Amino acid sequence: MPALSRLVLLLVMLAQVAAAHAQDRAAPGQPVVAGDTPMSSAETQRLRVLSAELRCLVCQNQSLADSNAELAIDLRNQVRDQIRAGQSDEQIKEYLVQRYGEFVLYRPRMTAVTGLLWVGPFLLLALGGAAMWAHVRRRQLAQQGAGQEAGTDGVSSEDHATRLARARALLREEAGESAVTAEPPR
Repeated sequence: MPALSRLVLLLVMLAQVAAAHAQDRAAPGQPVVAGDTPMSSAETQRLRVLSAELRCLVCQNQSLADSNAELAIDLRNQVRDQIRAGQSDEQIKEYLVQRYGEFVLYRPRMTAVTGLLWVGPFLLLALGGAAMWAHVRRRQLAQQGAGQEAGTDGVSSEDHATRLARARALLREEAGESAVTAEPPR
């Protein structure tokens, strides 16, 4: 019999844990009201709309309406309290931005900082492309310059070969070797 009573006790405890877990996972977007007076349908609708436009600071990829985190519930309660106090949607958003930063908004306002975040990657890509183009262009010009120094600047290959033979002869003379005049290759 003790085994059966332990099994029953275990099943009762599991049922209690499951019930407590189900309560914690209340339907997303439903106002969690700590106060005593129920919200009107217009207030509830405003709370749902605002909660969908605000980001959960813990979950980071969920709105307040979708999150069941404790902070999200607290933020929804703050929004609810401000709605009841008669604050406009913009005033509520401004309050939350002042307190938590622009990150709390799912659609941040366009400011110089957010504009730079949107445009910055494209500017960096354009600058990188311009730097690469300039580098390739400099290499092309350097190769053309090297080609001109190597005898491609309108001097015939015979003249180039003669000059090369004379230069070699001069180098041999300086090195103390007998200067042998070499005929240019034909």
